[in-house]
Amino acid sequence: QVQLQESGPGLVKPSQTLSLTCTVSGGSITTNYYYYSWVRQPPGKGLEWMGAIHYTGATFYNPSLKSRTSISRDTSKNHITLQLTSVTPEDTAVYYCAASNNLGLPDREKDPWGQGTQVTVSS
Repeated sequence: QVQLQESGPGLVKPSQTLSLTCTVSGGSITTNYYYYSWVRQPPGKGLEWMGAIHYTGATFYNPSLKSRTSISRDTSKNHITLQLTSVTPEDTAVYYCAASNNLGLPDREKDPWGQGTQVTVSS
């Protein structure tokens, strides 16, 4: 069974780059699921799918975030990395990684999700 764990700084300054790592255990990121996604939830708002990386390395992004978002992988470390550039306080949210076999927002009840990590953008 695949388990996911997000890690990274909890506080980022405006205009800087947010960088988070999703560590995958219990399986390989290249064999167990087709997609690994990043999802975020600002306070008081719903889940927002940010993008995903296919097991081949191809990436897909939410058009509203595409210009600032980069998802990559390190297969030797079983890591999925998120980078979000030029952050503002509007990027404050809980950030999740999740796995699925369909492109788009993973199923919160049936697909593997990490616990989520709080990221605050503030000076």
